[in-house]
Amino acid sequence: MKKNWLFIITILAALVLSACGGSASKSGSESNESKASKEVESLTYASLTDAVGLSPIMTNDSASANVIEHVYETLFKRDAKTMEIEPVLAESFENPDELTWVFKLKKGIKFHDGTDFNAEAVKYTFDKLRDPATAAPRASLLEPVDTITVVDDYTVEIKTKYPYGPFLAALSHSNAAIVSPTADQKQDLMKDPVGTGPFKFVSWTPGDQVVLEANPDYRDGAPAVKKFVLKVVPEVSTAISMLQAGEVQFIDKLPTEQLSRIESLKNVNVEKVDGTGQYYLTFNFSKPENQDPEFRKAVASAIDRDAFVSKLNKLGVRSDSVIGPKVFGHKDSADKAGTAYDVKAAKELVKKNGYDKRQIKLLTANRGNFVLMAEVVQAQLAEAGFDVQIETMEWAAFLDTARAGKYDLTFLSWSNVTADGSELLYPNFHSNNVGSSNRAQYNNPEFDKLVEASRTTTDQEKRLDLLNQANELMLDDNAVVIMYHDVVTAALSSDLQGLIVDPTGKWDVSKVTGK
Repeated sequence: MKKNWLFIITILAALVLSACGGSASKSGSESNESKASKEVESLTYASLTDAVGLSPIMTNDSASANVIEHVYETLFKRDAKTMEIEPVLAESFENPDELTWVFKLKKGIKFHDGTDFNAEAVKYTFDKLRDPATAAPRASLLEPVDTITVVDDYTVEIKTKYPYGPFLAALSHSNAAIVSPTADQKQDLMKDPVGTGPFKFVSWTPGDQVVLEANPDYRDGAPAVKKFVLKVVPEVSTAISMLQAGEVQFIDKLPTEQLSRIESLKNVNVEKVDGTGQYYLTFNFSKPENQDPEFRKAVASAIDRDAFVSKLNKLGVRSDSVIGPKVFGHKDSADKAGTAYDVKAAKELVKKNGYDKRQIKLLTANRGNFVLMAEVVQAQLAEAGFDVQIETMEWAAFLDTARAGKYDLTFLSWSNVTADGSELLYPNFHSNNVGSSNRAQYNNPEFDKLVEASRTTTDQEKRLDLLNQANELMLDDNAVVIMYHDVVTAALSSDLQGLIVDPTGKWDVSKVTGK
């Protein structure tokens, strides 16, 4: 009898184990199905312009950067939510002294061509980027670097000519991404890029599209997006129609006048993030009449920025501060530190000084919100008694004309990819850059000293204070009138999720999955 009971118990136990095994097997199957359901066979982004090239060393435009940032990686990056700098290819860093930076690198990472990412690759990339013979557009990122030494396979020591506070921010820039030395010596990275990133290059048909594919060996796991296409669609209205039809799944930089149309699409979700970019009115300081502080105060007093921002459909942040709320160096006290709108005061200054006796040329680009800014500001200045004529140009001609100083007033913008105040104020307003990136031709020795000091200390609290002083000096000087700080926008098909939208205007599809 006991044997029978033992037999029955054995059978029951086997059945229980079998049931448990069946349950586990079913759970695993469901897990695989869930994973498969989240995979995205193809994701297409509509790019308004084509890439100039695909090498981080030789490019400096947003269309190229959108490709580069998915194929390559940098030593550091800014976290899209916290805006803190964190390591990517670097493991850690230390500052033994103000001129020395020691970087420990992550191990076991391969370039897409199978070669090792290591200290030699970092040295090779940075040496080429800063070599005058290379003529790299963003060589300035490493201008302070004196020497680069490979300590061992995964340690690099960099010495700077002077203490360089924004160094980690500079190393987070996409133009400081690390390239494969082997690939760079064997092929043209402008056409055939090789990095360590989550996507590998497949093809580029100039004027049409760039095709990338998921990197199956990526250290964080292959992206759910198996094929990523960056398709050139020059007309934004066409891009929106293609998004609605499902022909593309992602667009960005949504135009103010089309926002309500895009938000009404049932198959699309819109994302908005307060950004680091800014748009501002400035003066041509090479002209003696623009060096008159009362003239600049009259102009600033005549501009109602609140009225303008209200026209942006919540795609602009109102702040007087030159250094925006999402940029290192910003203090809340600067948000209302500019010259307040006071049309009565502006009229008095115009009448007192005879500013209505001369015609003012207001230069603007023929794209985005530049035309809207020009029309609104022209009307506001006219109300104060100024005689303002708008001159509109296509983008390339506009930049050349502004750089040459052939204007009275103009609108400029800066995306501020590093999100660091020094890297905003130095290129745009330091006298060293008059005739190049300082299109306002602003020249203020006191301001220059503050900006230089912000760049030549690694004490971040001290940098914050110095940048705020420089910011407030510019506001007191009415060197610029900040029209608005940017809101970064993107529209993604509603059956997708996980798009990372960065305040700097960058975005990342490597975490996108199906729902």
